Parts: sequence; structure tokens; C-alpha cells
Amino acid sequence: MRATPRVLDESQPLWRTMLVFLIPLMLSNVLQSAQGTAASIFLGRLIGTQALAAVSAFFPIQFLLIAFFIGLASGSTVLIGQAFGAGDTERVRQIAGTTLTVALCLGIGVGVLGALLTEPILRLTGTPADIFPTTVVYAKIIFFALPIFFVYLAYTTFMRGVGDSATPFYFLIFSTALGIVLTPAFILGWFGIPRFGVAGTAVASTIATFFGLIGLLYVLQRRNDVLKFDGAMIRDLRVRWTILRTVIRIGLPTGIQTIIVSISEIAVIGFVNRFGSNATAAYGAVNQVVSYVSFPALSIGIASSIFGSQAIGAKRNDRLPAIVRSGVALNYIVAGGLIAVVYLFSWAILGAFVTDPHTLAVAHDLLMITLWSYVLFGNNTVLSGVMRSSGTVVPPTLISVTATLLIEVPVAYYLSVHTSLGLRGVWIAYPVAFACGLAAQTCFYKFVWTHEKIEAIKI
Repeated sequence: MRATPRVLDESQPLWRTMLVFLIPLMLSNVLQSAQGTAASIFLGRLIGTQALAAVSAFFPIQFLLIAFFIGLASGSTVLIGQAFGAGDTERVRQIAGTTLTVALCLGIGVGVLGALLTEPILRLTGTPADIFPTTVVYAKIIFFALPIFFVYLAYTTFMRGVGDSATPFYFLIFSTALGIVLTPAFILGWFGIPRFGVAGTAVASTIATFFGLIGLLYVLQRRNDVLKFDGAMIRDLRVRWTILRTVIRIGLPTGIQTIIVSISEIAVIGFVNRFGSNATAAYGAVNQVVSYVSFPALSIGIASSIFGSQAIGAKRNDRLPAIVRSGVALNYIVAGGLIAVVYLFSWAILGAFVTDPHTLAVAHDLLMITLWSYVLFGNNTVLSGVMRSSGTVVPPTLISVTATLLIEVPVAYYLSVHTSLGLRGVWIAYPVAFACGLAAQTCFYKFVWTHEKIEAIKI
């Protein structure tokens, strides 16, 4: 573990320190999606458009499960960052032990319940009949694999909280490469493996994540890291209620936000499904591309929150305005540059996912409408990330939830159902919601949060 938090390194400009931390974090987020992207390409080319639609129909629900836990774990990230900034390694271990215990229990409980309710959930979202049975099998495998995913995500979150974004990145390279190799083997049944078809993507992802977790724990053990999974960490695998209450207080609003965003996406996929399986496949292709564009924005928001937590823990609140300025600048440079590249090569990028000419044309039209607005989304994540680092989570969450529920979903419904825009109306709702959310978030940050007393969270 680093002896000095990165945010206190004043030997170089803060934006450069953030960029050094950001690059592996951003690439890690890209790699987390790369296996899914490769799976989509394999499905589209080895099986067909319906196979891609079957996975796309479950995407909002899968996003809900993973994103909720990440949101909840953000509370532990803030606490770990502040404890690390204060030099309290014992508290770092206690926070990690409590969160790991919750991650395991939550993964088992939600996984079993979700597997039992798969069919009603998919019927609720209006999954097209021609892909329903395939989607059910795929979804049940993902549900049962949740304990592995949750523990893996928890560990990567802890390590980033103490300023280590590189180690999780290295093991994501390994697990992604393994997943890409295994995916076609399980889809087609190579080397004597049973032919799983669409479900093979879920099996391959689970196996790759499991071995990535084992490798990560091994390296932490070898280098005697404070987060190593040894006897001391096992003894810390219990719920400390004071820590858990604080984690929930900070992380639950973010988790609720991700649930509401995910529910809104489930509503959106319901709007999209009305236009048939080709539209669902186009939605899946666009989501794959947009996920890569949104990763820099999300990564910069995470980096801003971690740097803010460490600064507050170290009693260096004077660094907070510089963190905001650096995060916003990096968002427009990095995310904006990536968006420009995707616009330039949009036909070729989308063509990697879909081969049907009609589906490709629909996906391209939708991408052109929404892509630019993700720089607004990124600006929003920086402001909310820094405010969350101080424990101020409810107002940023309410702003984001309001933009989603009262702007994005109603606008998507009205434009797609009651105007001639049709499917285009769904995508127009995204930039409208992002713009309104950013305006509200900026006002709260500038006129309220900056005038409050900011100090470390007491557990």
C-alpha cells in the first residue's frame, strides 16, 4: 500500500496525478465490458441477430444487479479512502471485512431469488416470444454467478479506494482474455465441451471472473498487502454494525439511484421491444458502443470521489476545488475525444455487432442522436463524485433520480408513442435528461455544497 495518498502528491499538477490513476481505472472499466462485447460479436456472427437480442433483452436487469452493488460498495470506497488518507490501516481492513461479508450474503440471496423469478421478470419487460426461452437460460446462469461477481467487484473497489488502480487492471486483462478464448468454445462446443449456445457467454464470463479473483487474491497475499485475504481478513469477515450503518448511509442512496436508473432502462427496453426484435438487437448494439463512451466519464467520477475522500481524510480540503477542475477538464478532453472517434468510425464499429442491414441502419441512427450527450453525463459524475466523497449523497442522488424518472422516462414514452419520431424518441430522451441533470447538479454544487463545512465521516 502507498504510504502517501496520491492526492497529497504536489510534485506535479493534480490533473496529471489524476490521469496516471485514471488510465488503468478507465481501461479496467473498458475491459469489464470487453468480454461482453466480444460475446455479442460472437453471438451475432456465430448464431445470429436473435441470439444478440436474447442477451440484450436481459441487459437492463443484469446492469441493475451489478450496478446496485457497485452503488452500495461506493459507501465503503468513501470510508476506505478517508481511512487511508488518515493513515488508519486497521480501519481499512475492518471496512473491507464488513463489506465482503455483505457482498457474499447479498450475492447468494439475490442470486437464488432472481433465478426463481426469472420468467416473471422477463415477461414484465415484454421480452419477445421468439427469444424468451433462450433469455431465461442465460439469465439464470448470471443470477447463480452473482456471489462471484459481487466479491470480485468488492475487492477491486477496495483497492481503488487506497489508490491502487493498476493491480485490478492487470487481472482484468487476464480475465478478459480468458473470457474471450472461452466464449466461442462454450457457444459452439469446442474441445469436447458441451454446446451451450447463447448460455455459453454467461458460463465463460463466470469462469473467467472466478480465475481473475483467485489470481488477484494470490498477488495480494504474495506482496503482503493490507487487503490480502489471510487469517486476519477472515477474522474480519463479520458485520461491524457501526461500519455497516455508515456504509449503507453513504452507499444506499447511490444503490437506489442505480436501481431507479436500471428500472428506467427496463421501462425503456419495454418501449424498444414494441418495435420488434430487430429494434431490440439495435438497442443492444448501441448500448455496447455507448458503454465504452460512458466508461471514461464514470471512471473520472470514481477518481474524483477517491481523490476527494483521501483529501478529506488527510484534512486537505483545500485540494477539493482543484480535484473538481481537473476532473471536469479530463472529462471533456478524454470522453469528448473518444466520442469524436466513435462518430468518425460509427458504421464500422456498429458493423462489428450486427450484420443485418436494416438493424445496422437503425442502430446507427440511434447512436447519432445520443452519443454526444455523454460529455454532459461525465461532467455530472465529477460533481456528484466529489460531493459524495464528503458523505453528501442524498441531494446528488435526488437530482439524478429526478432527471431519470421525471424527464428521461416520460420524454422517451411520449416521443416514441405519441409522435412520429417512433424509436428515435427513446434516444432523444437521454440528452434531454443529461442536460437537465447537469444544470441542477451544478447549481447545488456551486450554491450549496461549497458553502458547507466538510469533514471526515465519523464511524
